[in-house]
Amino acid sequence: MTNRRDAERRIHALRDAINHHNYRYYALDDPEVPDSEYDRLLQELRALEREFPGLVTPDSPTQRVGAAPLREFGEIRHEVPMLSLDNAFSEEEVRAFDRRVRERLEENGEIEYMAEPKLDGLAISLVYERGVFMRGVTRGDGSTGEDVTQNVRTISSIPLRLMGKGFPMLLEVRGEVYMPREGFEALNQRAAQRNEKTFANPRNAAAGSLRQLDARITAERPLEFFAYGCGKVSAAALPQRHSAVLAHLRAWGLRINSENRAVRGAEGCLGYYRDMAAKRTALPYQIDGVVYKVDRVDLQQKLGFVARAPRWAVAHKFPAEEAMTVLRAVEFQVGRTGALTPVARLQPVFVGGATVSNATLHNMDEVERKDVRVGDTVMVRRAGDVIPEVAGVVLAKRPRDAKRVHLPHKCPVCGSEVVRPEGGAVARCTGGLYCAAQRKELIRHFASRRALDIEGLGEKLVDQLVKAGLVATVADIFTLTVPQLAGLERMGEKSALNLVAAIEKARHTALPRFLYALGIREVGEATAETLARHFGTLQALMAADENVLQQVPDVGPVVAAAVAAFFREPHNREVISAVRKAGVHWPEQSGTRLPGAGPLSGRSFVLTGTLSGMTREAAGERIRTLGGKVSGSVSKKTDFLVAGSEPGSKLAAAQKLGVTILDERAFLDLLQE
Repeated sequence: MTNRRDAERRIHALRDAINHHNYRYYALDDPEVPDSEYDRLLQELRALEREFPGLVTPDSPTQRVGAAPLREFGEIRHEVPMLSLDNAFSEEEVRAFDRRVRERLEENGEIEYMAEPKLDGLAISLVYERGVFMRGVTRGDGSTGEDVTQNVRTISSIPLRLMGKGFPMLLEVRGEVYMPREGFEALNQRAAQRNEKTFANPRNAAAGSLRQLDARITAERPLEFFAYGCGKVSAAALPQRHSAVLAHLRAWGLRINSENRAVRGAEGCLGYYRDMAAKRTALPYQIDGVVYKVDRVDLQQKLGFVARAPRWAVAHKFPAEEAMTVLRAVEFQVGRTGALTPVARLQPVFVGGATVSNATLHNMDEVERKDVRVGDTVMVRRAGDVIPEVAGVVLAKRPRDAKRVHLPHKCPVCGSEVVRPEGGAVARCTGGLYCAAQRKELIRHFASRRALDIEGLGEKLVDQLVKAGLVATVADIFTLTVPQLAGLERMGEKSALNLVAAIEKARHTALPRFLYALGIREVGEATAETLARHFGTLQALMAADENVLQQVPDVGPVVAAAVAAFFREPHNREVISAVRKAGVHWPEQSGTRLPGAGPLSGRSFVLTGTLSGMTREAAGERIRTLGGKVSGSVSKKTDFLVAGSEPGSKLAAAQKLGVTILDERAFLDLLQE
């Protein structure tokens, strides 16, 4: 075709057709022609523009290939600042955001929001004049960004000329440039084949691609774009709802996320969040949360801004962010209950907004299930302020000398035996009375009301005693003196005298209380009562092995193993001996080796509500003394429910099962009988 006028007409027709097909493909996700036909039109246009270079315009679809490299990016000031968003990490924070919006607007009803996916990409400003793309600027610091116009031109989903009619003379569109998952994986694969550096994640890949000084490199990268709003707009009025603004942008050829949804109130927002969290991994792009925006523009204007964020929008972040790093070692920490937690020592990695060098492996079950080994490359996940965790292993990167992780046989803190029940996930130190890691927790439990009931020995005082080195084991409680205690913070002589008197009183106790006070795993008040009644003496209980323990009513293999392991540990025996030498005693009794004998033998009781004549603990102790059994929940085996004032849900459960219900008066009469 040699006639310039005919060529010009054909070029315009081709550009219109190509722009139309771009709109159908990117904005509507509904292509009308196959890729081969699109390619044919583009090839014809390129041929004509080569023949008539004077007809080439900046907004031609052929001008996406990139221009010559720049020395550096110019800086451009945003006429309307590109503000960041405040973050919410929990449902409570979202409800608080909604409450603040309603309070500031003095609205009692539900607020209408536009909910949108929060793409993990790079924020960008696109300026159109008379419908023609003129400039692309990164967010930068919110006030000033980098001029990446040449690079933006290479992104196919960004129209170089707007479609339709009615757009403002000046229109600033704001949105996110991102790299789809599939494109990211292909890009990294090509880089690995060429022994080039790979990108850590799609966001880094998108940012790095858009900030290439050579736009021809950007043109080769699989970048995409979604519009999410507007900045500066000339006099022509836009709709007064954000959702309608997005609809207009879509009609003008800009790509809008199909997952956007109008919702009402906090619960509508949270419902959208849960839906997006469920489909997050199936999306073709990476998102790190969702965004809620007040839909009405007049309400946005009324709410205004605070610091560098709008009051009318919030980003609800997903809980997890991940990165890869190398596992250097695994150490075991001992918790206050004796549980051993494997902790990963990592090559430091930046993830979730912080540098992480340690992460939890939870327990040995998880270590074995994930097959974590020292030397492995692992995925580290960090969720807000939650402790980072090792989410999995990158098996493809496992070195030949990777070492398996083994559970230690001895506690790394006190050297006591470590026990892991068969089939159990959690391993524990058995030196509960001796282990420094468990010291504070055990002392607080030992002195608690249902144990030895040492009034005044609370959490803060226990912390002081341990920190001052006055109490290393529970036996040391009985050596405390008034001068020692009076010198502690917020004690004084009177408080010290009262505590010493409470300690003296605690020397006289009962075997069930003492057993419960020892803090043996799986041994609560009822089990302590059963063991005391069955064996009669502490010596007999300490001498019992697992087989003997399992002959006790209501004691199964798990409880038997925990009790046997506790008394098998020499450290625990030493502390018990020291406590006895300190004068702690109780009435000795002969063991029955039978279920509890007495007038209430074989009867099962459940207590609920508040009793006026005695505490529920005292009532339970009285029932057990008379041979009865006290349970924490109602079942078909329950004989009596004792209901005090303000009973809980147990009353309804008992009525449904036909259990005999006793009020306090009837219960006392039964005890008298």
